Amino acid sequence: MIKVLCVGDVVGTPGVDFLCRRLPSLKRSTGADICVVNGENADPSGKGITQAIAEDIFSHGADVITTGNHCFFRAGDSLYEENEFLLCPANFPGAEQNGWCELDFGRFKVQVMNLSGSAFLEPLGNPFETADRLLAQSSAKVRIVDFHAESTAEKQALGCYLDGRVSALFGTHTHVPTADARVLPKGTGYQSDVGMTGPRESVIGVVPELAIRKQKTHRPVRFAVAEGPCRMDAVLFTIDEATGRCLSAEGILTTEG
Repeated sequence: MIKVLCVGDVVGTPGVDFLCRRLPSLKRSTGADICVVNGENADPSGKGITQAIAEDIFSHGADVITTGNHCFFRAGDSLYEENEFLLCPANFPGAEQNGWCELDFGRFKVQVMNLSGSAFLEPLGNPFETADRLLAQSSAKVRIVDFHAESTAEKQALGCYLDGRVSALFGTHTHVPTADARVLPKGTGYQSDVGMTGPRESVIGVVPELAIRKQKTHRPVRFAVAEGPCRMDAVLFTIDEATGRCLSAEGILTTEG
């Protein structure tokens, strides 16, 4: 039996600092064997990730860092080509080999995949077809998917499509945790969106006044990451490494202040 801890989108410097302070103790308290962190918004601007930030997150307990639609905002292809366990969505053009990795624990292997949704986001390659191709490239029993998508329906559809073929699928991108962490009928752990790691009093990590202005006026607004006490949203999947089936899925919230 292994435990896989999956952490929601890290937002800006406050999110990175909070993650680095709290992730080591969270891994110990949950008994997590593997930790996957979405670093999509970890840059101080709230968009993208850099080599230095990735190294900081890895050094504090992440085994794999996934990203999403902002993956190339601060970096080019080379960042992902040079870092085996830093992933960008595999359905970006030309990025399929940078969208998955394999962790070898000797007695078992774990495949981690990163996909982006196509509903309400950039029209990338079909995530369903991309997932099929990635599954064929590894013999691992344990398979984890970060599906970075806007549409809850698209997330649920991919979860059902992969049920029984992957150990767990967790959604990222919308930054609000959903109350549906569970095991699907054929043994796949699932949560539509795990949430975020960043300022608690914010609009998905953004200074509220700026988000309000954008929604109220529909005019361009330069967003800034909020400050103050943070939260870290995660989901813990307990998996039978012999069969790859998920035994339980539990949402986790860590706060400060």
